[in-house]
Amino acid sequence: MNILEQLKQYTRIVADTGDFKSIVSFKPLDATTNPTLLYKAAQQEEYRSLVENAVNYARGMSKTSAEKLSLCIDKLAVNFGVEILKIIPGRVSTETDARYSFDTEMLVKHAKSFIRLYEDEGIGRDRILIKIASTWEGIRAAEELEEEGVHTNMTLLFNKIQAIACADAHVTLISPFVGRIFDWYKKSLGVEKIAPAEDPGVKSVTEIYNYFKKFGHKTEIMGASFRNTGQIIELAGCDLLTIAPELLAELESRKEEIVPKLTPEIAKQSDAVAMNPDEKEFRWYMNEDAMATEKLSEGIRRFNADQLLLKQYVAGKI
Repeated sequence: MNILEQLKQYTRIVADTGDFKSIVSFKPLDATTNPTLLYKAAQQEEYRSLVENAVNYARGMSKTSAEKLSLCIDKLAVNFGVEILKIIPGRVSTETDARYSFDTEMLVKHAKSFIRLYEDEGIGRDRILIKIASTWEGIRAAEELEEEGVHTNMTLLFNKIQAIACADAHVTLISPFVGRIFDWYKKSLGVEKIAPAEDPGVKSVTEIYNYFKKFGHKTEIMGASFRNTGQIIELAGCDLLTIAPELLAELESRKEEIVPKLTPEIAKQSDAVAMNPDEKEFRWYMNEDAMATEKLSEGIRRFNADQLLLKQYVAGKI
């Protein structure tokens, strides 16, 4: 078997793309999107009908121009999600507006609007994950949503304190960003390469996995934002891994044998110590982690910038 086939024996594989052809080709169980991926996909001719449908939907509503534009963007995200769900057997992740990352009330409202749009298309909430940035306010929104049966995927997660706060809130899934942690340390250390086993992003996910499994947390862990296949192979055994098409293709082309690096048995032997952070502790630990603080802020800005580009793209069409 190739590496991808072996990996699927240990880990749920998720396609990190809005491209339907890639999803069909690699047969992942789940798929995830974000504003960056949607912006790229929306400009492709083959997806024009999804854009036109969203535009016409928004046009037909008695709302202000700004409200129509926001509704169009939400409808477009859902249109992509619906089409993806026709291909995969599992769930699709749809991302909330980055502008609401520090506004619990608006995050809850936006998540529920996505759920209504999916339900209008006959899609049940069991197949949807709402992506929310792992700020303190985002985690509180996720906690409220989970209590109402709306499942969440906490994104832009860079350290253990964010992960533990998410687990304590009983969120469905977290997405620690391996590659962006790697990027920060590579720049900070002034190096071009870091061995996968020593990669700070890999180590972060391993630490979180061991903590969750040792203390019986049900929240799923989905490693994300990979820069190379070595990082992926080092996390074989993680609950889920979301992987871009080019890395999926590389894994599929290679034949060497791999073994699971993360297992509940190994996790139970870890030296992890239980924590129960409140808001003050959360903010302090984040403040003390320059990488996590910087990458969270940067990630929110980047997703917001891509959301604005997407809005500019469809604004003239409305």
